[in-house]
Amino acid sequence: MNSLAGRRVAIVATDGFEQSELMKPKEALEQAGATTDVISLKAGQIRGWNEQNWGESVRVDRIIDGVRAAEYDALVLPGGVMNPDKLRVNPEVRRFVREFFEQRKPVAAICHGPWTLIDAGVIGGRRVTSWPSLQTDLENAGAQWVDEAVVVDHGLVTSRKPADIPNFNQKMLEEIAEGRHTAPHGGSAKMGIQGAISGRP
Repeated sequence: MNSLAGRRVAIVATDGFEQSELMKPKEALEQAGATTDVISLKAGQIRGWNEQNWGESVRVDRIIDGVRAAEYDALVLPGGVMNPDKLRVNPEVRRFVREFFEQRKPVAAICHGPWTLIDAGVIGGRRVTSWPSLQTDLENAGAQWVDEAVVVDHGLVTSRKPADIPNFNQKMLEEIAEGRHTAPHGGSAKMGIQGAISGRP
């Protein structure tokens, strides 16, 4: 297993995150030696969604306001329908996500997690996967969508669903171990700037 000792990883989520898509990557990261912070829109705890019912709660380590990507080595975005639907409209979340792309740090998003990448303005020109219902949204945002268990594109790791978590975790750990990545054609920072120009704060 990759040694991620000394690495610090941000996991951004709120109520309604798919339980396995936060808990299992978090566990894999910590087993590899990384420190994880659950970052949310509010202090206290957030509650997961376990397939068809409310699930377990997790403690929030930090609220999103004022948190900077410079403090972290990588970002993880779990899925669940409710979770990214709340995150994607938050200006601080969009700003935080853009910073990781501008700094070319690894980002891992699973299931509905890539929704937030669309609103952050960072998905254009990327090869990605997701829960199938996001395909049109991602393609309309300029991404190349494929139906594969895990896709890696210049440090961006995406997967489709909870069943893909073993593949997702493996690639996530590999990309974080590698560290900063070269920008794809056109440049991540450029895409982030375009997102800001289009009216997204």
